[in-house]
Amino acid sequence: MSDGVRVYSGAGALSVFAIILLVILVILLIPLLLLGIIGTAFTRLGFSWIAAIAVILLMLFGSFINIPIYRVKRDMIRVPDENPSGFDIPTPFMSSQVWETLISVNFGGAIIPVCIAFYLLYRASLITGSSLLLPTAVCLVIVAGVSFVATRMISGYGIKVSLIIPALTALLIGIIVSGGTGLAAAVPACAGGILGTLIGGNIAHLFRIKDIEIPQVSIGGSGTFGAVFLCCVLPALIA
Repeated sequence: MSDGVRVYSGAGALSVFAIILLVILVILLIPLLLLGIIGTAFTRLGFSWIAAIAVILLMLFGSFINIPIYRVKRDMIRVPDENPSGFDIPTPFMSSQVWETLISVNFGGAIIPVCIAFYLLYRASLITGSSLLLPTAVCLVIVAGVSFVATRMISGYGIKVSLIIPALTALLIGIIVSGGTGLAAAVPACAGGILGTLIGGNIAHLFRIKDIEIPQVSIGGSGTFGAVFLCCVLPALIA
């Protein structure tokens, strides 16, 4: 009879607490694990552990800081049809039109990575005893061209650079121009990838800002940060 059936659960209060604790540990450990992997990548490029963690944190927290440069004013705007359906019915509320766009530079996605690029070039010249400017310039030009083609201008959003294509291009060109792997390949890939992504993916598209009607565009900002960050990390694979 059902009255005589009793169900015992092996998951007591301690088991539930252990599951909750495990979930919390996983949530905390995954970011720390990723931070450790990325930190290791930066150390292979010549940074100390402390400097690597500091640079990563500066990039992450600096991604929230945009430094204004100038404003692009629009001579005219598109006026939407107030009743496109042709029927006498109310239309949804239209957002206010954008008359000017603020151009900014992102601290974590542009300024810090550019400083990293020039630091790596300087440090590599001291270690290898030769300049890597020529292979870096070759990588920069090719990555800039690829980034320009792979970048989309999205109305209401801004500039969207392909996440992985610039970094993979920089990695491949770094190996080709150096004839192998090592610091001579990683530094041009990193520096050329960073500069090429910012130039081809952002700066070269600024002339089209008036077409997308957005209040702000940030060089190295949300649509570009991920691509630039990968250009800092992936070259460590061949360092």
